[in-house]
Amino acid sequence: MEGFRFQEPLWLWAGLLGPLLLLLAWRRERHGPALLFPGVGRARPRPTWRVRLRFLPVLLAALGISLAAVALARPQLGSVRQNVTTQGVDIVVALDVSGSMAAEDFQPKNRLNVAKEVVAEFVKRRTHDRIGLVVFAAKSLTKSPPTTDSAILLRQLDDVKLGMLPDGTAIGSGLATSLTRLRHSKARSRVIVLVTDGVNNTGEIDPKTAADLARAMEVRTYTVGVGHEGPVPIRVKERDPFTGQVEERVVQTEVKIDEDLLKQIAQETGGEYFRADAPETLRRIFDEIDHLEKSEIQLHAYHRYRELFHPWLVAAAGLLLAGGLLWVGGQRVTPA
Repeated sequence: MEGFRFQEPLWLWAGLLGPLLLLLAWRRERHGPALLFPGVGRARPRPTWRVRLRFLPVLLAALGISLAAVALARPQLGSVRQNVTTQGVDIVVALDVSGSMAAEDFQPKNRLNVAKEVVAEFVKRRTHDRIGLVVFAAKSLTKSPPTTDSAILLRQLDDVKLGMLPDGTAIGSGLATSLTRLRHSKARSRVIVLVTDGVNNTGEIDPKTAADLARAMEVRTYTVGVGHEGPVPIRVKERDPFTGQVEERVVQTEVKIDEDLLKQIAQETGGEYFRADAPETLRRIFDEIDHLEKSEIQLHAYHRYRELFHPWLVAAAGLLLAGGLLWVGGQRVTPA
């Protein structure tokens, strides 16, 4: 960050001596003693260049004094560098991308689209933390390891879509993969935010085993149950067996959220369980998580300034020297 300043600004007051010198010279010529006789004005010869420039030495001296005052005030152009040290939080968001996340009970968008928007807002607020992204359905996949490069993370989040993984809900796998991303983290606090709308029904790792591992690693897990239970509208694509054309239609599908499991995971790891049954609720939940997991930021500022008084001092010396030479040479103000 660039900045301009005066190291000794009180010297700027001395710059007023320049205009004061001009004022005194003008008053001396205007009001100095003189004896005038009638008719002298008509006989006065045309003024020479020396007369016309009689104020020049004083003007040069006044400018020289003002510039010298600026030089003595020591103008400086500097930069301030701030090193940001975070005692920080490493966070992995584990996002369910199973088929039930297509449910359209978060009108006008489905659950996954709303969840992506809320996670993106969360990422943009946490500029000093490392955040990673894991998606899971029947399998789990790391979209981004924890990083402070929010632009890359947001691009990976935007790339998340339904159908990118085999269908199913492997909560244990999603949690285990997230823990793997945090295994080498040296952050003061390590957190997983697990967002799902279903019941664990597949995967090689039991969710309770993954929760025990999270507790052993001291990784807090916030679990978020998304959507309504019961029959919910889901848009599905089907191929007409006669025409071969793919058509979309909305079907009512029974969806259940294993709240007991999500509560248990949160409780065992020192986190909290939240239930989001509307987009506004989901946003409030991420706001609360954002408030609970604050980073401790330390800023170290380094100032480096470059002196700019040299040209001002050279210019002041030149003007004072020129004015002095003209004065010695007889170019000066005389009383009228």
